[in-house]
Amino acid sequence: MLKRVFVAPDPGRARLRFAVRAVLGITAAVVLCGVAGLPLAAAVTGGLAALLALFTVTDATVRGQAVTTALLPCVGLPVLAAAAELHDHPVARDLTFLAVIGAGVYARRWGPRGHSLGVFAFMTFFVAQFLHATTDQLPELYAAVVLSLLTAATVRFGLWCYERRLPPAPVPAPPAGTGLARVTTRQAIQATAGAGFALVVGQLLSGQRWYWAVGATWWIFVNTTSRGETLVRGFRRVLGTVIGIGLGLLLAVPLDGAALPTAALLALCVFGIFYTAAVSYTWMMLCVTLLAELLYGLLGVLDPALLALRFAETGVGALGAVLAVLFVLPITTHTVTDAWIQRALRCVHACTAEAAARLAGDAHADPAPRVAELEHLLGRVRLSVAPLVHPLNPMLRRKRRARRVLALLDDCAREIRGLTAVAADPAASHDARLTTACRRVETAVEALTGGSGHGRRDDPVPPTARDATDLAARTPAAPAHPQGPGRTHPHGSASAHPHDAAPVPSHGPALDQPQGPTVAQPHGPALAHLHGLEHALAELASPLRAPSGSPLVGA
Repeated sequence: MLKRVFVAPDPGRARLRFAVRAVLGITAAVVLCGVAGLPLAAAVTGGLAALLALFTVTDATVRGQAVTTALLPCVGLPVLAAAAELHDHPVARDLTFLAVIGAGVYARRWGPRGHSLGVFAFMTFFVAQFLHATTDQLPELYAAVVLSLLTAATVRFGLWCYERRLPPAPVPAPPAGTGLARVTTRQAIQATAGAGFALVVGQLLSGQRWYWAVGATWWIFVNTTSRGETLVRGFRRVLGTVIGIGLGLLLAVPLDGAALPTAALLALCVFGIFYTAAVSYTWMMLCVTLLAELLYGLLGVLDPALLALRFAETGVGALGAVLAVLFVLPITTHTVTDAWIQRALRCVHACTAEAAARLAGDAHADPAPRVAELEHLLGRVRLSVAPLVHPLNPMLRRKRRARRVLALLDDCAREIRGLTAVAADPAASHDARLTTACRRVETAVEALTGGSGHGRRDDPVPPTARDATDLAARTPAAPAHPQGPGRTHPHGSASAHPHDAAPVPSHGPALDQPQGPTVAQPHGPALAHLHGLEHALAELASPLRAPSGSPLVGA
């Protein structure tokens, strides 16, 4: 676990910049709340608002992020008012809390913005329970939220907006469907049911800290879809909480709210939350747990008994989430995995079509955005397959199949990146064999995805790329200039096709031997990458269609 966090790749130091900016923004927000004369409870509320604004807003463009940040108080302030107004009406408060949870999860159907607003609404209600907020505190809480959001926005979009130098992050459309066939609808019902269980049992454990159980259920449902993902996330949340409680006994309890060391540890926890979130949910939960303990120390209520209660309430919340995903409109791991793998395979085809069109001379064809989308889709595949490859998964055969699929999809991505680099070379010339190989890739993808055509809603292949590829197919072939000796296909075969071959068989692509003089040309590497892609797709047929157990795709 240590290696995963501290040795994990951080391209462009994105995670580091993300974490450092968060520390600056949240610290500035809390300091300004103090300078404005707001009490400690308001400063805590403001710090949380700044944290959420910097953590949960993930729109693809900077402009979209700014719009979402501006909308946060539109949902947060009314929810805060409702929570304070209902403080002395427990039944109405509880029902309203469950309604906020259901609406917050359902809002994910509108993508990153809906997700951010849903999380902010939930956490606003949650912090009102954390601080036992009442209506007479609303003016100072409102001031803290608005001031902190303005501060966080100034840091994010003014002082340190490193996203402006980055291409927009691809955001795949959420899975289609209507009614109960829509994943977000089923998840909203599951989360509400699980939170209802956590609320009732949590109140039996403690009439004061029951919201911890509800919070555990909510956060277990964040960034998960299938029951397998939810079970793994629940396990990691409990594990991170246990480790965090242990650290709290060693650090937070002895400090007893001492201002300066507590502030330093709070900053370190904020850094840890942001730095580890992308690579380890367990580590992130460790930091969240320690941060909450330090805040309770500042409020003067921290003791070992409270930490034991925290562990019990977290267990109740995790149990509520587990029961909900198992028995309330369950979404199987294989259903979700199949959908993401098929989308990744269709994106492979789209990347190939764009690269072929670029090599055919279409100046408007650009495979680079498709490659970025493919990387994002593969990330979703890894997330959905995580329960199958988890060390505690007892189904060893499925675990091996899942690992094989991930390895072959990584091979596809590597070949696509290489093909894109070749297509970006201005000196690259078109060879009709590239079109032939691209058509074999298309045939292989359609075979793996059940023959899905271009008319699908989530098929990313643009008409211009297909038109350019079709035009290339009618273009006379360039003189054959295969690769020289020693430059062979990475799987051991030569990397040129002098004729149109049949669709890729299940045992692997047919790789023809090159003929002609030894002259290096750009289409040689392109063909090598295409043949590597064919090989990976052919190898995928076996694990994706294995008859034993649940199929990973389509069978």
